Amino acid sequence: MTDTPQASVGEGVDSIELLNSDCFCISLDTEALRTALESEIGAPGLFEMVQQRCPHLFATRPVFVSAAHVQRMAALLQAVESVVALPAYRSLVLGYAPEIARHHPGGARGVFFGYDFHLAAESFALIEINTNAGGAMLNAVLARAQRACCAALADLEPAPATAEAFEAQILAMFHAEWALAGHGRELRSIAILDEDPQNQYLYPEFLLFQRLFQRYGIDAVIADPADLRWQGGRLWLADGAIDLVYNRLTDFSLSGTTCAALRAAYLAQAVVLTPHPQAHALYADKRNLVVLSDADQLRALGVPQETRELLLASIPTTRIVHADNAEDLWGQRNRLFFKPFGGFGGRAAYRGDKLTRGVWEQICTGGYVAQALVTPGVRAQSDESPRNMFKFDLRAYAYDGLVQWLAARLYQGQTTNFRTPGGGFAPVYEGTSDLFAFREAVTCG
Repeated sequence: MTDTPQASVGEGVDSIELLNSDCFCISLDTEALRTALESEIGAPGLFEMVQQRCPHLFATRPVFVSAAHVQRMAALLQAVESVVALPAYRSLVLGYAPEIARHHPGGARGVFFGYDFHLAAESFALIEINTNAGGAMLNAVLARAQRACCAALADLEPAPATAEAFEAQILAMFHAEWALAGHGRELRSIAILDEDPQNQYLYPEFLLFQRLFQRYGIDAVIADPADLRWQGGRLWLADGAIDLVYNRLTDFSLSGTTCAALRAAYLAQAVVLTPHPQAHALYADKRNLVVLSDADQLRALGVPQETRELLLASIPTTRIVHADNAEDLWGQRNRLFFKPFGGFGGRAAYRGDKLTRGVWEQICTGGYVAQALVTPGVRAQSDESPRNMFKFDLRAYAYDGLVQWLAARLYQGQTTNFRTPGGGFAPVYEGTSDLFAFREAVTCG
């Protein structure tokens, strides 16, 4: 396996790297965060819930990225969309997907795709795509709680209207999903669905979504799929019929017994499910990264040369682990990252240089891909200790192929984990053409 080609990201990267290593002028304002969670868009008690249940949800510092990186991310999203639209690609990936993925989803595109990137110096890599990416509403809150200590960077603080516009965009996206499914009447009810939702790590975000929908006259409930029932051609929760399900489940094929009612309603197109099994199969199955990083397969699918070049320069080479290549991959493991086909949240994913023989034997039984390792970006939280260096990945929230919002996740260890003090979701500030002014601003840290 060869290393992924490194994409040139243009002028300004050095200044951005300097900001991420030396700028401490912008930080999380705890009181502003409390206000946002409890009065602006949240509810009383939500701040304390976050502090008690997920104290490392929000990072203390933002992450800086170059305008060239942002532009390249947008171009890559379009490139992926163009491949997914090809009948040959859809036939290929749906051929190894669960049967339910071949069911027509009724028009819905899927909300909150998450394109996750590693950016460091000159490197640029799309490491995976998710179709039920969490954190969007939390990042809208986070945008309201940043404060700069110096005038040089004060203009980078997002205006309150920015977060408000994103929330309006979120609401419009759900209305669009409803309309795309062919409904002429207004959207009246939404179920925010996950297994045992009250005990999910991101349950506070479910409450934020519920609050948002309710503010605009939509009846919103948070539910477990086991609480739903399929009756009289409608999906019900208690005495209320459900129009749309905002799907936060990680049972991507709805195969579990608790999903029986939801599955029946979805197959009958009696409810709008977003995101849905077909979206996961087309975008988020890790086997798709094998296709998108293979020059011969892209050529065979009819992908234009310019698009192929962008994909190959931006997606780390990925291969399926099987008995025939296991010995070769074990020998190269220090340069590889191993992920399960249907993985999410970094679960059961391993850096090759950290593998034990026992874990490797499990990987070799099947269901894994090996991806060329790409170093993540690094963000310093303070200049007091080397231990305050955090890795970060960058998430582009997207809908219909367009970037809606950028967020970073700061962490220490192998993958994002929301367990390290100072880590968690972080706002992303884009560099402007005046990068020299950025460089000068660092001196006030």
